[in-house]
Amino acid sequence: MRFVVIVLLVVLFGAVKLPAELALSATHRRLHFRAVEFDPGLREQIGQLGFVAALSGFRALVADVLFVQAHMAWERTEWGRVLFLFRQVTTLQPRALLFWDMAAWHMAWNASAAALRDPAQPRLALRIKAQREYIQLGKDFLERGIRNNPDRPQLYEALARLYRDKDKDHEHAAEFFEKAADLPDAPSYARRFAAYEISYCEGREREAYDRLHTLYSAGEKERLPTLIRRLKDLEIKLDIPLDQRIANPVP
Repeated sequence: MRFVVIVLLVVLFGAVKLPAELALSATHRRLHFRAVEFDPGLREQIGQLGFVAALSGFRALVADVLFVQAHMAWERTEWGRVLFLFRQVTTLQPRALLFWDMAAWHMAWNASAAALRDPAQPRLALRIKAQREYIQLGKDFLERGIRNNPDRPQLYEALARLYRDKDKDHEHAAEFFEKAADLPDAPSYARRFAAYEISYCEGREREAYDRLHTLYSAGEKERLPTLIRRLKDLEIKLDIPLDQRIANPVP
């Protein structure tokens, strides 16, 4: 009899708990929240302190402490420690855009520049290799950040800038500026920057011209020096008739 009562209580508790769990899961999916998985590799990935935080519900507090430590490691140019700490921080707080953005910036800009100037490495080829590896680490942070925050434009824009400034990859830069522009709260310049990048892509000159001309026709606020210069270049390259060219002089 006692066993039957226990079974009934367990079933009743499960029935009461199930709607709340389903609602919570639906909210997580709607917010694109990727929960921390407590698998055996998590402790190794984020360290003992981070693992305890993940178990105890103090992820945000510990992530902030680790973020400060990462900043201190950056000031000492301890790039390996910066990487280690930002991996912990972003694992603990995957919805915090600042952490992904800062991690990528430190790797792709700061660490990569330091690697290229490393006085301890006399071989240029190895310095360039290290530089490229740090840039790739920055790219990886942004790609994982986007997977955790697919509804936010900031990391798409950051990845577009990385492709543009570090890889000179105009195709991918245009792609991610465009993805940023398609999201709510995107910066007003994202669509224009996508068109700029397309204008440098071989074979897409006509598309770029049409996009830039549409922006130009939208009004004075869009007629910025870079847009006018790119339009002028494309007018020549596409042999646009003189009477169809914009009147503005080259800035």
